Amino acid sequence: MSIPLSNPEIYSLVLLPIFIFFARIADVSIGTLRIMFISKGLKYLAPFVGFFEILIWLIAIGQIFQNLTNPIYYISYAAGFAAGTFVGIVIENKLSIGTELVRIITQKEAPKLVESLEKAGYIVTHDDVSGRGGKVKIIYVVIDRHDAPSVVNIIKKYNPKAFYSIEDVKFVSEKVFTHH
Repeated sequence: MSIPLSNPEIYSLVLLPIFIFFARIADVSIGTLRIMFISKGLKYLAPFVGFFEILIWLIAIGQIFQNLTNPIYYISYAAGFAAGTFVGIVIENKLSIGTELVRIITQKEAPKLVESLEKAGYIVTHDDVSGRGGKVKIIYVVIDRHDAPSVVNIIKKYNPKAFYSIEDVKFVSEKVFTHH
């Protein structure tokens, strides 16, 4: 036996919760991007997307306040926030905006690693230094963020035991690094 729903019931029990859910996905995803833009120094883009973030949020929260007694809206709101966090992270990773510093530390000479990075079109700086464990080689490569997987693959291929770290670079004085 099915329960027939009238148009207002369909709206309040199905359509409005779906709207709230997707509105939260949109505003939280945009919020994640806004924070990324701020951290990358994109000071003119961040306020622009922030405008749309808060506009969507106001519309969604307005629906909640008009219907404070309906727990379905609270669940839709919270689920949209969780999903929006995930979607925002996925979008941010796909955009790969920014510059990163790859620092590689090896306990052995790494001429093939350096040569391979240079052959791939990266500008490489390296030096022999002394550490707690003795002499090591430190290799620095400043890259566009979207190139990180390629650089990691080169490291793993030519020196799989090397220690490496990848850090965001907020500002680069001059873009002198290249990649073919």
